[in-house]
Formats: sequence, C-alpha cells, structure tokens
Amino acid sequence: MPENAYTLLNPKERTTSVIFASPHSGRDYPLWFLRKSVLDERAIRSSEDAFVDRLFERAPSFGAPLLLAGAPRAFVDLNRAADELDPALIADLRKIAHNPRVASGLGVVPRVVSNGRAIYRGKLTLDEAMSRITNYWQPYHDKLQELMDASRAAFGRAILVDCHSMPHEAIEHSRGGARRADVVLGDRFGAAAASGVVDAIESTFTAAGLRVARNAPFAGAYVAQQYGRPSRGQHVIQVEIDRGLYMDEASVTPSADFASFRKLLTQVIEDIAEIGRPLQHQLAAE
Repeated sequence: MPENAYTLLNPKERTTSVIFASPHSGRDYPLWFLRKSVLDERAIRSSEDAFVDRLFERAPSFGAPLLLAGAPRAFVDLNRAADELDPALIADLRKIAHNPRVASGLGVVPRVVSNGRAIYRGKLTLDEAMSRITNYWQPYHDKLQELMDASRAAFGRAILVDCHSMPHEAIEHSRGGARRADVVLGDRFGAAAASGVVDAIESTFTAAGLRVARNAPFAGAYVAQQYGRPSRGQHVIQVEIDRGLYMDEASVTPSADFASFRKLLTQVIEDIAEIGRPLQHQLAAE
C-alpha cells in the first residue's frame, strides 16, 4: 500500500485563512499495484498531477498550510465522493444511478487513466476498494475538514485553493488568434466561492502574466462541491494549470522551464496568501 494517506506541510505560524491542497499529485506507486496493472510505470502516471506538489511547496513560507495526497490518483481519487463506486470495476457491487464520472471510469477508485486506458486486467473486490477509501480517502478528507475548520475559527473564513494540472491539449486555441488559457479557475459557477474571492485570485495570476479562464472546461468536482459554502465563509477555488508550462507530458519529467515557472508561481502563491490575511495585518504591512 502507499506509505502515507497524506503529507501536511504546516507554516511556522498560520497567518492566512488560505489553505493549499493537491489531491492528485501523489506518486507513491507500490510494486504490487504496478504488477496488477496492464499499464507501464509511465502510462499509469498520465492522470497524475505530476509535480504540482513541487510547484506549490513554498506555500507554508507564506503562512499557509499545504496538504498533499500520498496515494496516486490511479489508486484512489480524492476528488470524488466516497460512494462514486464503479460496478464495471468492482465485483459484487449493485448498479448505481447514472453518474457520468463513474460511467467514464473515473470513480473514486478509477478504472482508467487519461484517454480511457484501462488500469486493470479484471475486477477488484469490494473489500479492496473500501480499504482504499478507509485508509487513504477518509484520512485526507478528515484532515482537509480540520484545516477548513481551523481557518474559520482563526480568521472567520476559509479559502481553499485546490491545486491541479491539466493536459496542454485540454483547452483549444481561442478564436481570432487569442492566447489560450494558461490557468482555469473553477468555482462551480459561483456556487463554491464568493465572486470577490475568485476575482482577487484571478488577479494574482493575471498580474503574473498568465491568461485565466473560468469554469470551462473545469468547473470543479467533489472537493469544490463538498467544501464550497460561501454563505458560511467557506470558499473553494479549483486551479488547473497547463502542464505544458513546466513539464514534458510524454516523459512525465520537468521541462527546462520548470524552475522559472515555479519561481513565477511562488509570487502568485504569496499574493494569494495575502488575500486571506486579516485586514489589520494587511494594513500593517503597507
């Protein structure tokens, strides 16, 4: 089994209501899991948000916690509900109401990776699927809820930046020769975060020279739906970053631009953390 359900990197002092989390950058692939798969070690990583944890690793230095998945997405998907179980993959499972994510093989225990490539030769037992949920999915979400509660208690609100990456080809070139989006912010069309919070976060990316789109083609999945409660001071913004900006997707390796892009993104992270600081702290810093 993967060694850890999650890794939590805490700041020396929590100074902002912002929380950064990466549910899809886990890359602990046990040998037995790889042997059970029909995919090779590179192909099975194609749905992983590779290196997103490294892109956001400076978040604690700006007073914000960073929660990182331990298990890889191909093993268990932390951005799905625990009951999004796939009867096409899991034996002895009663059919459920139609769910497009499950039907496409992308349930909480995925059946496929990107481009619909099957992970396994046959089915998994229900016990095995539930073990992954109990030992990896549940601890991650327990910790995430704890972090959200702590932000609300300390600062009166919580702002979760749910960090992801998207394939370079996920967004088609814009019409009229306009630049394609580098970043997609998802707030479930306003249901997961207040517009002022999303506007402020968008401004941090545009100030860094990045082109931003909202909610298309990624509006936010389970994490945004479950934790986004703006009326209660709980905001979730899903951030999808074009992998072509920092990695070679075919080889799943950092590109020559990785260090410079991480430096650029570090400034964005600092600016986002500032959004979540108490007003009196912001005034003192000016």
